[in-house]
Amino acid sequence: MNKRYPLVSIITVNYNQAEVTCALLESLNKITYPNFEVIVIDNASPDDDPTIIKQRYPNVVFIQNPINYGFAAGNNFGLMRAKGDYVLLLNNDIEVPAGFLEPLVAKLENNKVIGAVSPKIKFYYQPDTIQFAGYTPMNYVTMRNFSIGYWQKDTGQFNEDRETAYAHGAAMMVPMEVIKKVGLMSYIFFLYYEEADWCARIKAAGYQIWFVHNSHVLHKESVSTGRLSSLKIYYLNRNRIVFMRRNVSGRDFYLGIAYQLLVAIPKNAFAYLLKGKPNLFYAYYRAIGWHIRHFFDAEIHENPML
Repeated sequence: MNKRYPLVSIITVNYNQAEVTCALLESLNKITYPNFEVIVIDNASPDDDPTIIKQRYPNVVFIQNPINYGFAAGNNFGLMRAKGDYVLLLNNDIEVPAGFLEPLVAKLENNKVIGAVSPKIKFYYQPDTIQFAGYTPMNYVTMRNFSIGYWQKDTGQFNEDRETAYAHGAAMMVPMEVIKKVGLMSYIFFLYYEEADWCARIKAAGYQIWFVHNSHVLHKESVSTGRLSSLKIYYLNRNRIVFMRRNVSGRDFYLGIAYQLLVAIPKNAFAYLLKGKPNLFYAYYRAIGWHIRHFFDAEIHENPML
């Protein structure tokens, strides 16, 4: 009997990191899974030449956006172009071993209740160290959750598949049938929290999310946004509250909003002010200001469909 190899559409978003993206594509050229397409979305990179991606890897589907619409929108452009039975979103700062794809496909093929999977993610520069082996549930008051296994040496302690609260946006596979039901990522996020929101919607539609232990990828982490930029602080805090407005209700919502506005944001913002980093201080308050200006926007709750 012939083994089934459903088509997998692999999508990655490039922004000012053409060489990093080429390293991902070079690793994808060596994988053992026989049936996949690669879609690269360039989000209007201003500072380097993304066309080298298509020149070096002519078999990829290469789409250059005229405007940077954000990470969620970039992925959505890829999702709209994808032909696969499954879609794998990969950060461009990932590199993959040869056999990483087969266990992810097998997990989804064998259990149609699963709506998304992520592999084990290790640090590229410390490949014996785990970044992700699943996520804990979100505390809707503090809006915090934790990556299971983070910074632990991989000694096999997470060598079994498990259901997880969220997939990891750096490496996340979703069946196309699920995307047709729940829709695309919300454009409102631009950067950060878009995959957590997508996972929340996938779970609300009745699906499970799983960590797959016998697949792994290597993550270089934060090459696009930098470790601690005002851009990162602005979008993390703006979108933490966007996520709450979209997914949390009742008592938890009001407690969570109070905690963010009265405790977490002031505490963190003033810490940066005391450290002489006013740009990071203002990033927090621009995040709050955005919500004041967009308090009644219906767009915050829209879910674009495929």
